Order: sequence, then structure tokens, then C-alpha cells
Amino acid sequence: MELIKSRQEEIIDEFSVLENDMEMTLDYIMELGNELDELPEMDRTEENIVKGCQSKVWMTAALENDKVRFRADSNTAITKGLVSLLVRVLNNSTPDEIIHSEIYFPQRIGMNRFIGTQRSNGFSAMIKQMKMFALAFTAKANQ
Repeated sequence: MELIKSRQEEIIDEFSVLENDMEMTLDYIMELGNELDELPEMDRTEENIVKGCQSKVWMTAALENDKVRFRADSNTAITKGLVSLLVRVLNNSTPDEIIHSEIYFPQRIGMNRFIGTQRSNGFSAMIKQMKMFALAFTAKANQ
């Protein structure tokens, strides 16, 4: 869980440099989306769409060496940037760490000021989906 916390602290530090400038913040979020690994076309399926997002967000997860490996993409630049932040925070963590993590960086960077209610709801849906993947891996391991 310390790794998840330190990743969030890095994000908070990065956003503090932007000094709450809305335009620079949105540009930076879109830039971050470009850093996501390419999601293969075969994974852009209806079953991989995160429910509750206004934009299309595709997300997959695999368990590799007891760590969850997330892949995601979106059809809009800002949403792709937002999901990239979550992938950055939770990727390569154990299912247990993901399930018990508190995602606090959105409040600390004032995300509610630069994304509307719809995107905020979608962001919550992405977190929920990531935790559901982790729960599923835990349940499968306990069978």
C-alpha cells in the first residue's frame, strides 16, 4: 500500500506545479493519456467497457506474479488522461493492496474543479471497476 500512496503523492506534487491553472491542468491530463500503453483493438469490446462513464472507457486486468496489470483506453483525450492516472496509481499492485487502497489524490489536486459531475461519476466508476477486478482475482485465488 505504500507504493500506491507514494504514487499518489507524486501525482499531487506534479499537479502542484500547475498552480491550479485550469488550461495547463487539462493539457497535462491529456498529455498523461498519451503515455498509456496501447490497448489492442481486440480488447476494445463491449464487455471491457466501464459502465457509468459518459465517454467510452475500455479496461482489462490480468494477474501476473501476484500483481494486477491494468490496461485501459478511452475515446476522449481527457478521460484517457484520467484513467491513465488510475492505472499509474494501482498498476502492478496486489489485489489486496488495490481493494484496501484509499484513492485520495483527486481531492488533493482539486480534480472536482476541472472535471464536471459526469466525468467525476465516470472516474468513480473506473475506481470501482479496478477494485472489482482485484476482488475477482482474490476470490479466484481463494477457491
